[in-house]
Amino acid sequence: MPGQFPTSPQAKDASIGSDQTTIVTKTTSGRVQTRQIDGQKFTIQLSFPPMSRANFAPIKAFIMKQRSRLNTFTIIPPVISNAQGVATGTISVNGAISAGVTTCTIDGMATSTNGILKAGDYIKFASHEKVYMAVEDLNSDGSGEGTLTFEPPLREDVANDTVLTYDNVPFFVRLANDVQEYSIITNDLYSYEVDLIESL
Repeated sequence: MPGQFPTSPQAKDASIGSDQTTIVTKTTSGRVQTRQIDGQKFTIQLSFPPMSRANFAPIKAFIMKQRSRLNTFTIIPPVISNAQGVATGTISVNGAISAGVTTCTIDGMATSTNGILKAGDYIKFASHEKVYMAVEDLNSDGSGEGTLTFEPPLREDVANDTVLTYDNVPFFVRLANDVQEYSIITNDLYSYEVDLIESL
């Protein structure tokens, strides 16, 4: 049941992590071999300030509709979903790019500008549900083009002129746990924390 996580009340704390399985084997001689399994996912933890019953009700109802981990939804985390760079307007992919790559050419940017996107900014291609992270600053040349370097590797092909989302980036997620609990604390206020994981 796709939907969007309630935007009010807003979480007071948010943390984001990266979940990617790495297989590590070590021989008797001490040689270490590593292999990664495709499928990196971002994790999000939200902690809410004490809320009245009326304020908590929309969140509680939304969580119930997810039926534990069955359904998926989108969420725009506070603060981290907006770019640190100076990007404005519509920027897009210049040339089709294939699954597995970690770089692409972006155009439509202000010319000869550094820090269009900053390393650590989250991005999303318009045709994808997966979120990626810029791992190097994106700078533009005199034609308004530049090379975007991102992780994890692209999961699906992206067509030429696909628009890049860099502010209010929506994460496509599900609940990370089947059991959802909340506490009623002093003055009948509700305390709640939720763990989410990207759905691929």
